[in-house]
Amino acid sequence: MKKTSTDVLPAEGGLGDEPLLAVDNLHVEFRTRAGIVRAVNGVSYTVSPGETLAVLGESGSGKSVTAQAIMGILDVPPAVVPKGEIRFKGTDLLKLSEEARTQVRGQRIAMIFQDALSSLNPVFTVGWQISEMFRVHRGMSKADALKKAVELMDRVRIPAARQRVHDYPHQFSGGMRQRIMIAMSIALDPEVLIADEPTTALDVTVQAQIMELLAELQRESQMGMILITHDLGVVADVADKIAVMYAGRIVEHAPVHDIYQAPAHPYTKGLLESIPRVDQKGQDLYAIKGLPPNLLDLPTGCSFHPRCPLRQDDCVTDVPPLHQISGTRGSACHYWREVLDGERQ
Repeated sequence: MKKTSTDVLPAEGGLGDEPLLAVDNLHVEFRTRAGIVRAVNGVSYTVSPGETLAVLGESGSGKSVTAQAIMGILDVPPAVVPKGEIRFKGTDLLKLSEEARTQVRGQRIAMIFQDALSSLNPVFTVGWQISEMFRVHRGMSKADALKKAVELMDRVRIPAARQRVHDYPHQFSGGMRQRIMIAMSIALDPEVLIADEPTTALDVTVQAQIMELLAELQRESQMGMILITHDLGVVADVADKIAVMYAGRIVEHAPVHDIYQAPAHPYTKGLLESIPRVDQKGQDLYAIKGLPPNLLDLPTGCSFHPRCPLRQDDCVTDVPPLHQISGTRGSACHYWREVLDGERQ
C-alpha cells in the first residue's frame, strides 16, 4: 500500500538546520457547554538535541496542555487544535495519521507525568509495567523484557532492583515511584523527553536527586528535554532557556541566566520575587496579587494587566506582541524596557 503524506514518520539521523522539536503558533481550545476555553494562544518554542527548555507558569497557564498536544494525548473532543504546527525533525506531527503518531509517541517523544502514583497501575508489579514497553514495542519475550526492566531500574538508581522488580507501586516511596516513571519514559531511548512537574509533592532533597538524575540521563543520550514547572528554583541549575507562560501565551523567553539576572516582564519578576531566600528570614514572602484569569473570559489587552503593578492605559486595550529584545530573548510587555532597566539599576 502506498504511503500518504500523513503516514510519513520523522527520519532518524541528522536534523540539518531544523531544531529537534519546534512548536509554532500553537492554539488549543476546549469547546464546552459554558463556552470556548482558550487554553493555548499562539505558543511557539524550539528544543535542540541536548538542550533543556523550562516552561514556567502558574496552574492554568497552558504548560501541560501544550505538552499534551505535542504528545497527541488531548481528549478530542472537547479539545481542538484550530491552528499551529508541531514539527518533530521537520515533520508536522499534527498532519500524521493516528497510526503514525502512535509510532512517535513513547518511542521518539516520551513524557513523565506529575503524579506517579496515579500514573502507575496498582495491580501490576513495576517490573511488569516497565517491561511492557519492550514487549509491545520491541517484541521481546517476557524474560528478556524483565531483564531490561531490571537494567533500567538500576540505571535510575533504585536500590536492589533485581529483588524490587516484583514489588507493586504502593511499596515504593514517592521519590522511588518517580524514578520508576523515569525508567518507563526512557525505556525506548526517546529523542525528546517531556517532564511535567516531575518533582511535585517531593521533599527538597528528593527533588534535587530527581533533577540531577534527569540531567545525567540527558547528558548520556543528548535527548532534548522540556521541563514543565511552576517553580523557578527547580530549574536554575538544569535549564538552558526558559519560556514563561501566562493565560495560554508565552510572555517571556530567554536564556536561563538572563531571566535570573534581569527579567523583562512583570509576571516573570513576580515569580522570581516569590522564591524564598535565605537572606529574607522572618520577612513576609512576596505573592503576586490577584488570581490567574478565567480562560472563558480573558481580559482585554494584556491578560496580566489586572494583576500588574506597572499597568498603563494601553495595557488594558492593546495586546502586546512578543517584542524581540535580542536574538535569544523576547518579552510580551509594552514596557519591557522599563522592567529591564529597573532590574539593572
